[in-house]
Amino acid sequence: MAHVLVIGGSSGIGLETVRLALERGHRVRAFARSASGIDLEHESLEKFDGDALDEASVSKALNGVDAVVVALGIKLGPGTVLGGTDLFSKATGILLPAMEAQGAERLLAVTGYGAGDSGGTMNPISRLGFNAVFARIYADKSKQEAMIKDSTLQWTIARPVVLIGGSCGSYKVRTDPADFGMGVISRSSVADFLVSEIENADHVHQAPVLN
Repeated sequence: MAHVLVIGGSSGIGLETVRLALERGHRVRAFARSASGIDLEHESLEKFDGDALDEASVSKALNGVDAVVVALGIKLGPGTVLGGTDLFSKATGILLPAMEAQGAERLLAVTGYGAGDSGGTMNPISRLGFNAVFARIYADKSKQEAMIKDSTLQWTIARPVVLIGGSCGSYKVRTDPADFGMGVISRSSVADFLVSEIENADHVHQAPVLN
């Protein structure tokens, strides 16, 4: 049984990861600005209200954990499409030294297909549409990935394709860039990958595309 900190645990992939980790017998600390409002009760769940951009809050949340899942998200709108964001890199810049200082070595971070070196594997049509909406946002995700890869941690970066709702279904974990491609995957399937990595660590220092 692991003690898992889920940053961004109040919604989306983060909340699905919280649910699944609890189901599999892990202790979970769900970290989010609105964590106390999570509509989920479990004896092994701790709801931790905090800001991923606040060093003291992050440091306190890391106390006693074995693994950290970063599943931060932003609302997609004109402001983020046109102006981008620096949330992912700033939060990572706070988290990495805090983990290293406290000896929490296992990090699982969710970015997305198109971040880092995966972007170059998109076909031209997909790339055109992707750049029109996500280029500035994913520039920060790429920066986040580079920071993680330069760390001393036992990291895994998960790059899901287009996210959908629904239950966990079959999915592929693709580590060969020749196999990368667009598709859809449920948030619960991404959560399954993350929790499985906490349990088995099959993809340490890898950044697979999930589809």
